[in-house]
Amino acid sequence: MQTRCGFVAVLGRPNAGKSSLLNALSGQNLALVSSKANATRKQQLIITTHSGKDSQGAYNAQIIFTDTPGIHHQEKLLNKFMLNEALRALSDCDLKLYLAPASDSVKHYEEFLALLDSKKAQDSKFNTAHILLLTKCDTLSQKELLEKITQYEALSAHYLALIPLSIKKGFKPQILLDTLARYLPQSPFLYDEDIATISQTREIVKELIRESLFENLSDEVPYESDVLVESYKEGRVERIYAKILTLKNSQKALIIGENGRTIKRIGICARQKIESLLQKKVFLRLEVVVDKAWSKEASKLKKVGYDMSLYTK
Repeated sequence: MQTRCGFVAVLGRPNAGKSSLLNALSGQNLALVSSKANATRKQQLIITTHSGKDSQGAYNAQIIFTDTPGIHHQEKLLNKFMLNEALRALSDCDLKLYLAPASDSVKHYEEFLALLDSKKAQDSKFNTAHILLLTKCDTLSQKELLEKITQYEALSAHYLALIPLSIKKGFKPQILLDTLARYLPQSPFLYDEDIATISQTREIVKELIRESLFENLSDEVPYESDVLVESYKEGRVERIYAKILTLKNSQKALIIGENGRTIKRIGICARQKIESLLQKKVFLRLEVVVDKAWSKEASKLKKVGYDMSLYTK
């Protein structure tokens, strides 16, 4: 049987549904999901295998998805890192999957096409091939959805396929996986079939704690905070010690909450997520630390996991 394998960059504006899609495809909570935009801060590889049959015959495919931060432009150092992570994935892939929420204006997709054209102008070998995924279709009426599909079909010369879907209502991955596999190169698998991600457990734990911050805090606090896993000790009970970094004393007070209620709620939420992932008991200790420069200095960003030197050479 033919084997196919390739990297698929999952791209789109902030809050397009990238992480929700990848969690649905993997069947695990591996990518940070939040209703708030710009929650994802760095690349993460999520791997799925898929078998099927098309005009080239029966196949087994290993699809290596790269979850990316939303494509956006801001001057803050951390935001620059996030944009560079997305742009790096744009180049280091066999195929691109662009997610466009059904309620978004088509102009955002046209801006993505302009970005592809600019990359092509810089490098004639740059691959612009992509699939357009219309997400959150349940937010529109059938009439509105058909009108939006018609608008995108006017740009059909630019994409390989257009697939409308909703993660929340009746999501069936077969069509999407069949379409992706059709355009992947013939190749042996790069990873063992039982591997769902190459991210280290500490990195996934960090993201689950960050996800819990987004779920239990409002306004700017989760955006101006991050998590540093200081210690991870494996055993019959996993023992995890992590610091929540934030910029201001007022934010620290909000995270802790009156009589420690908020930090307790965050800790319970995060622990339950980690236990669900690891299928083990977890002891989780969280400490809130104020560091006014954690997101403003490259050396401190690197300690938290965002290495700016990758993009400043």
